[in-house]
Amino acid sequence: MNKLLIFPTDTVYGIGASVFDKDNIEKIYEIKHRPHNKPLAVLCANIKQIEDICYLNDFARRLINKYLPGALTIIVPAKKNIKESMGLDMVGVRIPNSKLAISILEENGPMATTSVNDSGASPINEYDEIVNKYSSLVDKIYAPTEASSSIASTVVLLQGDNCKLVREGEISFADILKLRA
Repeated sequence: MNKLLIFPTDTVYGIGASVFDKDNIEKIYEIKHRPHNKPLAVLCANIKQIEDICYLNDFARRLINKYLPGALTIIVPAKKNIKESMGLDMVGVRIPNSKLAISILEENGPMATTSVNDSGASPINEYDEIVNKYSSLVDKIYAPTEASSSIASTVVLLQGDNCKLVREGEISFADILKLRA
């Protein structure tokens, strides 16, 4: 059953739907007033889920082994199934360092997600505020079970062994570059 969920991660609260649920992915864009030229990231429970939806080179695998689960999103080439469902040639993937988020992702599979907020505004990370604003718009909102950092993940674009910083977050770009071959 396809669901639109809001749940805490190790960084900020996310709103998400299965990567194969086009209707609920569209609802995320509507709820956030997010322009369609801003793609959603994908949270995965493990490396197998990542490999099911995108292509990984050796550098990507080194980054995954060092930093995931954790606050790093890597943008890598999407496989055909994601190109068809999300319309993306490249996809940002991450494994959150959160037991609750991992269990949700194990149950629902990879999920297209983004922070909970109106597009361009600061993420909302307070459970009561999220419930008040979004409870009528989603299927379920999960209460926090662990502390989060409230700092968004670092995002990097990988093209071969080239690495471009998209957004610096918890993990420094300098540390990421040290893992290049």
